[in-house]
Amino acid sequence: MANVTFEKVTKVYPNGFEAVHGIDLEIRDGEFMVMVGPSGCAKSTTLRMLAGLEMISGGKINIGDTTVNNLAPKDRGIAMVFQNYALYPHMTVRENLGFGLKLARLEKELIDEYVNEAAELLEITPLLDRLPRQLSGGQAQRVAVGRAIVKKPSVFLFDEPLSNLDAKLRASMRVRISDLHKRLKASNQPATTVYVTHDQTEAMTMGDRICVMKDGYIMQVDTPANLYKFPANLFVAGFIGAPEMNMVEARFIKSEDGASQLRFSDQLVSINERKSKSIRAEHEEIVIFGIRPEFINLATEETPKEQILTGTVVRLENMGSEFYVYLDVADQSLCARIPTAIVEEHLLDAEGKDVDVFLDIEHCHIFNKETEENISL
Repeated sequence: MANVTFEKVTKVYPNGFEAVHGIDLEIRDGEFMVMVGPSGCAKSTTLRMLAGLEMISGGKINIGDTTVNNLAPKDRGIAMVFQNYALYPHMTVRENLGFGLKLARLEKELIDEYVNEAAELLEITPLLDRLPRQLSGGQAQRVAVGRAIVKKPSVFLFDEPLSNLDAKLRASMRVRISDLHKRLKASNQPATTVYVTHDQTEAMTMGDRICVMKDGYIMQVDTPANLYKFPANLFVAGFIGAPEMNMVEARFIKSEDGASQLRFSDQLVSINERKSKSIRAEHEEIVIFGIRPEFINLATEETPKEQILTGTVVRLENMGSEFYVYLDVADQSLCARIPTAIVEEHLLDAEGKDVDVFLDIEHCHIFNKETEENISL
């Protein structure tokens, strides 16, 4: 078993700064867990504590049934892939891959077997006799991953491994690393993976589950789909998704018949009874209304009038198959994702003009303005 657990783990530096605030997290055996958040949120610090490169200040970290708080990195059964590859420049690819095994005093035949197996898995066999300076960025990154594989660790740790690559190569390496994890898991080899990134696209496309962090706290842990559909708070709602969720102030008005309304300045939008029942807010309370851009559409003659807002088109951004349409509604900004065909038919000359848009309230979220908690789940 290679499950990983953090129990009330804290990190306090000598100057008194508390970087990690008593986090609890369980990473299941064979799971691909992505830790994501903005720079400075302590995701890399958390990974380094798991690796043994940072001492923890409190709490407990377990790998399998073993508490590893006081174990040296080499005794934890982990292998780490760094952002800067960390290859030895004077060694060939073959020597880089086998160096850790050589230090562990494995027999040469076994080292060669492990190296060749990893090279084949990562399609770097033709590169085995090259030096690191003769490799492209993507090739060097695959060698760094291969060096982790040959150790056959219980847990793989990745610390922003793709941030030095260009966009096209990043996309390619995302697929390679994901496929590698699936192949290892399918062959019953250890495959528990903890992957740190600040790129939400990597998180959404690679993770079985995602741990969203902010300022040393865990904001939410869930599957990519659930994080997108059911964000626990304003931070997760704004961090996950591109373009980000629209979030504007509104007044929640509760009616006696079960249905309710949201007031945006002088405009009202109705909330059906089912959705209204899920909202934990008081009558006349100021809330934060959240809705993703894909759930804002141009109103038509069939659109329910009680779910229409009028806004002024501020600008259009052509994304190819769709446009991002930015609107000024009650002195607040909304972004809508509208298919190109509809924009070309109705909105190409609409900048500065008023248009009616339909809000799909079934997919909206209501957040408490003070606590930032999602009170509509």
